[in-house]
Amino acid sequence: METVAAVRSFVVDNPIGRFLALFVIVGFLATVFQGYLRARKIQPNGFKWRTLRNEFLFAVLNLTVTVFVLGALTAFLTKHGFISFKTGPTAWWVVALEYLLYFFAFDTYFYWLHRWMHNEPVYTWVHKIHHQSTSPNLLTTLSVGPLESIINGGFVPLFTAALTVHDTTMALITPTSIIMGLYVHSGYEFLPRWWNKSWATRWFITATFHDQHHKYFKWNFGGYTTIWDFLCGTARPKYLADFDQIKARASGAGSPASAAASSD
Repeated sequence: METVAAVRSFVVDNPIGRFLALFVIVGFLATVFQGYLRARKIQPNGFKWRTLRNEFLFAVLNLTVTVFVLGALTAFLTKHGFISFKTGPTAWWVVALEYLLYFFAFDTYFYWLHRWMHNEPVYTWVHKIHHQSTSPNLLTTLSVGPLESIINGGFVPLFTAALTVHDTTMALITPTSIIMGLYVHSGYEFLPRWWNKSWATRWFITATFHDQHHKYFKWNFGGYTTIWDFLCGTARPKYLADFDQIKARASGAGSPASAAASSD
């Protein structure tokens, strides 16, 4: 019983334990639905065990340092009154406006800092670890140098220090950052084929969009949307065509070879 309690405490109370548990669950589901996933794999031949091993080591280092630093920063700002949240009932549109402000503010923050990180010597000191993964998977989300993780993760405490939002809004912000990070690094494209053909959805980022950033390096810097990339000319020219090829393969209209053959 003590062993069970210790394992439960590690999974529930420890961020590293929670991620490892999620990784095991996802691995199990990937085994069960391997046929479905294989058809939607963005880079069918991109997986390397050596890269996965390095990602695991970097993820542990990153979590250990970042949880401590960002936790200390948030605690300091909260203790001194810089961070606080509005509580109690509020109109849905207020929460929606606060969330949209966060969404587009972070997207802008991430895009421009991401482009900056691709300049030397910043790239070597800050961003290089993340780009050792040329074919992303879920673990790639955390395979980041601690300094980069602090820069990206520091946006939330800075945002909540600058703007007092409702606790309901914060309950939306936290899952968004986690889910988006896992999705864009998943290595699989689950969005429907019409996604990039609809004006209402085409400006939201896809896993294919960010996957190509890892593969080709110099394109697709956006975090949540493709807006800045298309405005600034940094969207990969063949992105839309490649997305269609992957979805054609998933629907049985193409072949794995045709989807993997796209070049820069």
